[in-house]
Parts: sequence; C-alpha cells; structure tokens
Amino acid sequence: MTVGESNPSASPQPPAHQDPASPASPAPTASRASRGSVWIVSAGVFVVNLDLFIVNVAVPALGDSFEGSSLSSLSWVLNAYAIVFAALLVVAGRLADRYGHRRGFLLGLAVFTVASALCALAPDVGWLVAARVLQAAGAAALMPTSLALLLVGTPPERRPQAIRGWAAIGGIAAGLGPVVGGLLVEADWRWVFLVNVPVGVVGLVAGARLLPDTRPDREGRLPDLAGAVLLTLAIGALALGLVKANAWGWSSPGVVVALLATVVLTAAFLLRSARHAAPVIELPLLRTPAFAAATLTALLFTVAFAAMLLTSVLWCQQVWGYSAIRTGLAIAPGPLVVPLLAVTSGPVVRRLGTGRTAAFGCLLFGAGLAWWATALSTDPRYATGFLPGVLITGIGVGFALPTLVGAAAAALPPTRFATGSAVTTMARQTGAVLGVALMVTLLGTPAASEAALAGFRQGWWVAVATAVLAAAVALTLPRPAREARRA
Repeated sequence: MTVGESNPSASPQPPAHQDPASPASPAPTASRASRGSVWIVSAGVFVVNLDLFIVNVAVPALGDSFEGSSLSSLSWVLNAYAIVFAALLVVAGRLADRYGHRRGFLLGLAVFTVASALCALAPDVGWLVAARVLQAAGAAALMPTSLALLLVGTPPERRPQAIRGWAAIGGIAAGLGPVVGGLLVEADWRWVFLVNVPVGVVGLVAGARLLPDTRPDREGRLPDLAGAVLLTLAIGALALGLVKANAWGWSSPGVVVALLATVVLTAAFLLRSARHAAPVIELPLLRTPAFAAATLTALLFTVAFAAMLLTSVLWCQQVWGYSAIRTGLAIAPGPLVVPLLAVTSGPVVRRLGTGRTAAFGCLLFGAGLAWWATALSTDPRYATGFLPGVLITGIGVGFALPTLVGAAAAALPPTRFATGSAVTTMARQTGAVLGVALMVTLLGTPAASEAALAGFRQGWWVAVATAVLAAAVALTLPRPAREARRA
C-alpha cells in the first residue's frame, strides 16, 4: 500500500460494549450511529460551504467597517482563505489517510470553529485575513475527510448517489448562504462568522461519539509540507500580481516580479512533486484521463463561478444600492435550484454522459453571464434584467459541478477517495482565487459610473469565455464503455 492510501478493508469499529458473538443485537445501535455520522458530516460540510457565500455578501460591509480599505485589500479576506485551503487540502487528506478520517474531521472542525470566533473578533483587515488563514486550515482538514467518512461504508453501486448527496449539501448551503448572509450582515458582519461556532461545538461533541473510526495507514513518509508551502506561495504570488495589476500597472516591477515568482515557484513545486515520496499532487493521478479532465474543467468553471459570485454582490450593493439582505434575496434563486438538480440530474447524466452533461452546464452558466453583460444597466430592473441571469447560472451550476465532482471521484480507486477529492477541491479553490483576482483587476472601484459598468461587462465576458473553455475541456472526458455502446 502506497503512502496516503487508506486501508481498503477499513470499516467502522464496533462499539466497546458490543458482543462480537451476537451479531444481531448491535444493529439498531449501528444504524443510529450511521445516521448520526451522516448528519454530523453533513453539518460540517454545510458550514464550510455556507461560509463561502455569506462572506462574499459581507464584503461591502467590511469596507464600511474598516474605513480606507480598498477592494484589492478586502479581496484577501476571500483569497487568503482560498489559497491556504487549496494548498493544504491534499496534505490534510493524506494526513487523514495516515492517522484516521475521524480524527482529521474532528480536528478540522475544531480549528474551523475557533478560527470563526477569531474572525468575529477582528479589529482590522490584517487580523481578519490572518484568522481566515487559520479557518482555511480547518476547512482543509474537514472537507476531504467528510467525503471519505461518507463513502467508507457505502457500497460501490451507491457511491455515485452518495457523492451527489455530498455535493447537494454544498448546493443547499449555497442557496441559503446569500439570504442568511444578508440577514446576519444587517445585524452585524461579525455574525457571519459567529454563526459557525454553535454548529461546530455540537458537531465536535456528537462526532466524538458517533463518527466511524477507520484503520489508518501508518506506513510510508509524511506528506510534503514544503511542497504545500511552495504551492501556497505560487498561488499567492499569482493572486498578488493580478490584484495589483490595475493599481501598479501590468509592466510595473511589482507585478512582473510577482508573475515571475509564480512561474519559478510553480516549477519548483512540480519538480518536488515528481520526486517526493508523498507529494501534494501525485502527478501520475493526472495521467488518469477522466480525473485530469474533470479536475481541469472544475478549475476553469470555478474561475467563472467566483467571478459571478463577487460581481453579483458588488453589482447589487454598489451599483443598484441594495441592502445586504435585499442582495441576498436577489441572488438566492440561482443557488436554490442547485441542490434539486444535483439530486435529480442522474437520468440526464446517464443519457448524455458525464462529459456532455458537464459541458451543457458550463455553457448554460456562460449564457447566464452573457445575459447580464447585455441586459443590465444602472436602472434596477431585477425581474427582467438580473433574475434571468441568476436562474440560468444556477441551472448551469446544478448540471456542471456535481457531475464533475462525481466524474473525478469515479475515476479513482476507493483507496484514493480522500486524496482525490482533495485534489479536485484544491483545483476549484485555485480557480476561485483566479476568479476573484481577475474581477478585482477588471472592476477597480465599483460604482454607478460608466467606467465601472464597463469593468463589470468586461469581467462578465471574460467569465463567459472561461465557461466556454471549461465546456470544451469537459467534452474530452472519456465515455465509459456502457455509454459508448448506447450512443
């Protein structure tokens, strides 16, 4: 067994009071524990996904609270989280494979909960960014272990349904996030982070009793922590160069150095990954065609998704003058359709195949952004201008994202579930960093001016192009033999 693999025969350990000689008696306890573990894991995944949306809604309020903060400085509240999350996901997944998924999940939930409280106490942007880094470290430990804990006791034939259910949790959080975020920001932006604390405390207490414990794989070397640092610095340098390009100029020494550092650090990271016994990214995994195509598509799609999410919040609040709660209600219809499609799109995937379904979703998403680019103006026409784009992008996400997550996971053996899901999520977080950084560069200082409107439209068209590119890559997903025979 290679480094980072979990034991394929691992299964939940029996309770201490269970009598192995009487297999019928523990069934109710095992059933309750199984249902309890699903609820606990779902709650952890929910708060991590909810955090993404409610923090985006809070960005304008943060600017009001921390006077003198520009959009480029506030963007690090989003980007610092995404960068650290991306860099530590695989490391955390490997450590969980080595020391146990339950331990990794509970540690991640504890760190995320404490960091959420620290975010709420932030007196300035620097403190908040530092607390977000810690919060990201907790989320990185929680996310890959959550999917592994769900799949470890799931029969192979039911794993696609389990994966779609896992993705649907994120969709539900996405649907509620804008509205919840708006309500919390109306009270005080600090509640955006405090809301995680009671959920985390309850999850820790219940998880210590009910989560299954798998047999860890203690063999081999520890994961490549130096490689994780290189990846963090590489993504951070790229984000810095993009975020500051508008203020410093593309040919300025600062931007040029940042972009050159990105190239050097990325090359060093890839070289180290090729030579290390337990790299952050196992390069042979990327030679699995379905996994590589799904992961690259997810990265490109998330560039467009992050651009959509940030610009929709800024458009509603900075251009149309909506309140935080009104902004949340305006955005919510799109995310609300995602969980429904995530659960019910199975027949479409079986009929069209994963590649064409994901490509269809990407193109729909791009069409929603194109609608905004052509239909929106400073006149706040929500029903005929904003709402159609929200619904079309939401349908696109519902078809694309769960399909891509499922395709990536299905391409890997069970012993790579935690590590593989971490790589895919890492790619999505990297895409989120690029999407936010690109929009900050294109938008400048959002306001109801012609220059700002041109920045929004330019940003949306860039996101459309990225979504179309994602669709093209999705079409390269290999078709299973059964799908090919049906065609």
